[in-house]
Amino acid sequence: MNSMNRLLALPLALSIAYMPVLAQSSEAKTPQETARSFTRQGDYSNAIVVLNSALKSDPKNLELTKDLAFNYYMNKNYEKGEEIAKPLVERQDADVQTYQLLGMFYKATEDLKECERLYREGLKRWPHSGVLYSEYGELLGAKEYYLAIKQWEKGIETDPNYSGNYYNAAKYYFLNNQRVWALVYGEIFINLESYSKRTAEMKQLLLEGYKKVFMESDDKKSEEGKAAFVGAWLNVNNPLESLVKDGVTAESITVLRTRFIINWFNTYPGNYPFRLFDYQRQLLKDGMFDAYNEWIFGAAGNLPAFQAWTTAHSDDYNRFINFQKGRIFKLPEGQYYQVVSK
Repeated sequence: MNSMNRLLALPLALSIAYMPVLAQSSEAKTPQETARSFTRQGDYSNAIVVLNSALKSDPKNLELTKDLAFNYYMNKNYEKGEEIAKPLVERQDADVQTYQLLGMFYKATEDLKECERLYREGLKRWPHSGVLYSEYGELLGAKEYYLAIKQWEKGIETDPNYSGNYYNAAKYYFLNNQRVWALVYGEIFINLESYSKRTAEMKQLLLEGYKKVFMESDDKKSEEGKAAFVGAWLNVNNPLESLVKDGVTAESITVLRTRFIINWFNTYPGNYPFRLFDYQRQLLKDGMFDAYNEWIFGAAGNLPAFQAWTTAHSDDYNRFINFQKGRIFKLPEGQYYQVVSK
């Protein structure tokens, strides 16, 4: 991920987090709501005016001050924004977002040494913060990519429902020929973050990942990692190679993955409790697994074929989409099977 993309990721996340409830009364908006309305419109100068005014009567308000620093960042006044954000991390009521904000300014001004120190300090205060592991990993990845994966893996282990670490780790493993983790983490990511630009990117990676799994020799596959989980995955998946002998398409992957999930629970019924596989089995039992696989691989593999499938199976596809939008995909702690070399 280049420096521009790293900078854009946090403002997007923050702006989403800052969005107020849509169904608001037009009466008696608070200054913060008014300012955030300006922020969403891209009118950062007016947001700053409102927030500065509000802080005169409530100068210690952390949320107002974070919003003010964020709007200075969006207005590209990094010096002023950093001046506001810096004291926030020293406060007793500082939160993870204060460290994110200050990190944004350090990256914008390319003060990477201070940025690294900041993330280390933040992780001492919040050792289970997935977002700080993700940000720290992205910072390290700009210099030494192999150091970054340790942070992303730590984030996955300690905060398994933060999507950013799966996104970064899946891309890392794809580039480093560790296809199993790329596929597993990539699919978890799209279930945690189902409708974003990054989701479409990850679906394409998943399709290419499945192709490359079957392009590799058995010897190469056996070298993928030290984790016993990987060996189990390959043990179940490798004998199914004939199912994609005519090509890796959404339809052939669906057949393959159907057989995989049945064989997985027959072979390793209790060895590796894993929410992703439990979810796949649930969809299979409920008759939605075909639609789920089309959602992942269809458009990425062949858009006209995907459109034809969804037209022919509109009831099934809409049933899955409605189900998906109405559920929260949540991973329990303790289902972590990666082995990261020291």
